[in-house]
Amino acid sequence: MSKMSTEPLRHALNGPTMGSRWSALFFTRANFDTAALQQALQAAVDQVDAQMSTWRPDSDLMRLNAAPVGAWVAVPAQLMAVLRLGLKIGRASGGAFDIGMGDAVRAWGFGPEVAAHEGIRAAMQVRRRPAHEVLELQGDRVRKAAPIALDQNGIAKGHGVDRLAETLAAFGVTSGLVGIDGEMRALGLRPAGQPWTIAVEAPDPDRRAPHSILALQDAAVATSGDYRHWVELQGRRLSHTMDPTRGAPLPDPPASVTVVARTCAEADAWATALMVLGVEKGEELARRLGLDALFLRRGGARGFRSVGVGRLFSRNLVTDRTDG
Repeated sequence: MSKMSTEPLRHALNGPTMGSRWSALFFTRANFDTAALQQALQAAVDQVDAQMSTWRPDSDLMRLNAAPVGAWVAVPAQLMAVLRLGLKIGRASGGAFDIGMGDAVRAWGFGPEVAAHEGIRAAMQVRRRPAHEVLELQGDRVRKAAPIALDQNGIAKGHGVDRLAETLAAFGVTSGLVGIDGEMRALGLRPAGQPWTIAVEAPDPDRRAPHSILALQDAAVATSGDYRHWVELQGRRLSHTMDPTRGAPLPDPPASVTVVARTCAEADAWATALMVLGVEKGEELARRLGLDALFLRRGGARGFRSVGVGRLFSRNLVTDRTDG
């Protein structure tokens, strides 16, 4: 048998999901059925979208939103798992991560409708209770103790990335990198034994360029920032990240927060939570909880100042290569 026939083969698959695209870069043995895996990967993210989308009136999340206060609603296992994780991180972050901001997200124009002044006023005036105080979870059922509009956008894409990784693993793939819209998860190492390298984007709305590079093995990374998803109202650019205390976009957020975690859902949610807390409070909480995080804020000679937290994060930072 020739040497070439025993070398791992490189594959790159992608498809649409959640208003963006998923991607999978991985290595396998020869004669691997990529068509079956493509179908399975697409089905995995389609299931996440069907359960957690706020853009689809028939999603399981929107069905829960429409249910009366006090009524028990049965939800699928995946949605329940993401709700549990969202509430857990909500408590641990002191409410900085809140899956109950759906009304504010929609009112400010980050949902299916354009920004509406009446909705904005209502979102800012309503007396809010964090989702972890409002939702009761029992088995496969959820009950709301008060009116609340749930939104999983701060965690659903990360969960979708995890489902992509789980699907690769189920097909026997041990070397791969999957992602959705910049949220990434690495499986194992590259065939030569090197970690997967991923660019942390410089938070510049006018161009795409790397700020630094992460090296990952069996870990996930997610970034929350103020520079890609925003609306402009009265000449001011407003980030999509909501301040749970105000029912409005963050007034002065960090430029971006990047988190490395075991799963992409955790990284996704914690990046949002630390973005809401800001550099000082976010850094303090990240150190206390042992999170690996990179805060970027505008200023300094290079245009950005960085604050890194966590041994894993600093150990994985490299600057000399990126993956193609």
